[in-house]
Amino acid sequence: MPVIVFAVCVVLLVYCVVDLVTTPRALVRTLPKPLWFVVLLPPVFGPAAWFLFGRPSREARSGKPAPPRPAPRRGAPDDDEDFLRELRRRADDQRRRARDPRDDAS
Repeated sequence: MPVIVFAVCVVLLVYCVVDLVTTPRALVRTLPKPLWFVVLLPPVFGPAAWFLFGRPSREARSGKPAPPRPAPRRGAPDDDEDFLRELRRRADDQRRRARDPRDDAS
């Protein structure tokens, strides 16, 4: 069993080193490319750090632009007329039910 774990660690390290070498310097994230070689040395944690923090995203690797993100919502929800209208309707329904509990058929 220890041989399998060792082999998996070696294969993962070799894959990450080859990936790091073939990645253009401008696409490497978080740390400078030479420092990533040092970070990759600890088994399991080094390659995991490369995959999570150093490896470029698929969009950056493919050269295709990332899909556009939806525009952020401007203003608070209470600026939305539909939202306010629904709040008023609910408040009126609650007031009506509080006055006449028998009229709770809806």
